[in-house]
Amino acid sequence: MSYKGEGISPLFFGLNFSLKNVMLEQIANSISRYIGKTVSITNLQQLSGGSINQVSCISLDNGSKYFLKTQVGAVQTDIFQIEHDSLLLLAESKAIRVPVPLVYGDEFLVMEYIQNGSKATDWQEQLGRSLALLHQQSEHGLFGFHCNNYLGTSPQINTWKEDWLSFWAENRLEPQLKLLSELLGLEDPLIKKGYQLLERLDSWLDSIAEPAVLLHGDLWSGNAMADQKGNPVIYDPACYYGHREAEFGMMRMFGGFGEKCEAAYMEIWPFSDRYEERFRLYQLYHELNHLHLFGHAYYSTSMASLNALQ
Repeated sequence: MSYKGEGISPLFFGLNFSLKNVMLEQIANSISRYIGKTVSITNLQQLSGGSINQVSCISLDNGSKYFLKTQVGAVQTDIFQIEHDSLLLLAESKAIRVPVPLVYGDEFLVMEYIQNGSKATDWQEQLGRSLALLHQQSEHGLFGFHCNNYLGTSPQINTWKEDWLSFWAENRLEPQLKLLSELLGLEDPLIKKGYQLLERLDSWLDSIAEPAVLLHGDLWSGNAMADQKGNPVIYDPACYYGHREAEFGMMRMFGGFGEKCEAAYMEIWPFSDRYEERFRLYQLYHELNHLHLFGHAYYSTSMASLNALQ
């Protein structure tokens, strides 16, 4: 028997996905196979939760702790395999720390437990330099990923493309506009301006000659923290191989990453001309996705970016 439920928070069982003893058994058995020793889950503490996933800390009878991520609501059976593979890629880059994944199932992902710490005084600079190193990881020159993945709950299309212009048009902006046109209608001003923008993407992206590099893909302040040494840790990726500047679209959208971060990045790998305009273009993708996921509150921000790119 590998589950001892006396330390499990009642809140855990009250959530709508209602993890049962059989699932905790599966998690404990998966960890046991991974480490080569039978262990039991003795305690579970909820750390955060939302409309998509919940993160908890599980304690084992051998004294170890791990992060446990579970789905809330409808189960997407491939989401944790994709996140497992993405975290492994980031970890193998050795550019920046991530919670190393251990095991996964259709409904769970177990990762290295990292104690949250206070950010070092140079945390921003460390992050910028680490991202510049991460963005030197390139697979084979193509833009995309070995599978489609998710941005929140939205499908993110990663079909391989030979050029960045085609990738950003066909795999990023156009799918978002199609989803939104079903909600807003083809005659909505935002949809019209979005499709007009697609016809002019070459003015920003046709000259991109940089390699396709590994991106976190969903890097906002809520997906970054400090470990106990104060060093940067990033997590919850939506990885793909893309133009490095696309990373900063999401980073700029909600803030939390200052000028020191970008300056430190540019000391290693400066941005090319007109990067501010491209940052806004990359930010637009995330704004459109948030409009699709969370509703009209993001309409004005999406329209503001479209107007700025006229």
